[in-house]
Amino acid sequence: MTDDQSETDPQDAIDAVATDRDDRVYDHSAGDEQEGIPFVGAGPGDPKLLTVAGRELLSEADLVVHAGSLVNSELLEEYCADAETVSSIGKDLEELIPLMRDAYQAGDTVVRLHSGDPAIYGAALEQMDALEHEGVPTYIVPGVTSAFAASATMRTQLTLNEVANHVAFTRPQGKTLTEEEDHISEFVGMGDVTTCIYLGTHAVSETMERLLGDGHDPETPVAAVYHASWPDEDVIEGTIGTIGEKVEDAGYRASAMVIIGDAVGGEDYERSFLYGGWANRGEDASESSGEADD
Repeated sequence: MTDDQSETDPQDAIDAVATDRDDRVYDHSAGDEQEGIPFVGAGPGDPKLLTVAGRELLSEADLVVHAGSLVNSELLEEYCADAETVSSIGKDLEELIPLMRDAYQAGDTVVRLHSGDPAIYGAALEQMDALEHEGVPTYIVPGVTSAFAASATMRTQLTLNEVANHVAFTRPQGKTLTEEEDHISEFVGMGDVTTCIYLGTHAVSETMERLLGDGHDPETPVAAVYHASWPDEDVIEGTIGTIGEKVEDAGYRASAMVIIGDAVGGEDYERSFLYGGWANRGEDASESSGEADD
């Protein structure tokens, strides 16, 4: 390793990101295996919810850098048995980037394994930009995010006709998010939004108190799904007025997906147009679009 390769400054890489669109955007789709280090979404927990693409990449890996306890150890045992596995917990970018870069440049097949999907609160792009800055190509392999696993457990949809037309992925104020950047109350206030709160288990009570203080209906349904799809999954149901105390009584401080909104119960929705007369447009399509001949 040369002296100029011995250290890396991830901020330099972020600052140097090109403004022109990368040509690879037009050359590859999300399911393609590409050159470089893949950033794979491990899914919410259950190893079976890992994508086929992710499983294939892990089976070929020499080194898997994973998100520690956020990735189910059963997944690592089942799909990474032939690879060296290194937890990223407790390591900063200045340590992670040379680790992956050096292994890749030495000819090893390297996989970066994130929990859930790398696109949701994964801090993947800063690692990818730093690696690209070091001459190592990267790409993303999507995964199942915990909000989808939680909605499956709840046997509902995040969007329901005449109940919830929108979904918000968000997080509460705290060390990395200021009070002004917390828009949970605004999302809940819209009424037809299902609000999915990541990284907020420790602050459920405080978040609900703020919602009550803002005048939101205390009977609004809320579910907290701890470790969605893991063997120790736990579902706590309540309302804005009750869920905080319930989560505190359960003792959970992390790893729960909190979902707010009327879609939580999967009730009082209207039949969609998808499987009604609208679906059989056929000859009537021009009439329904207002383009019929007079």
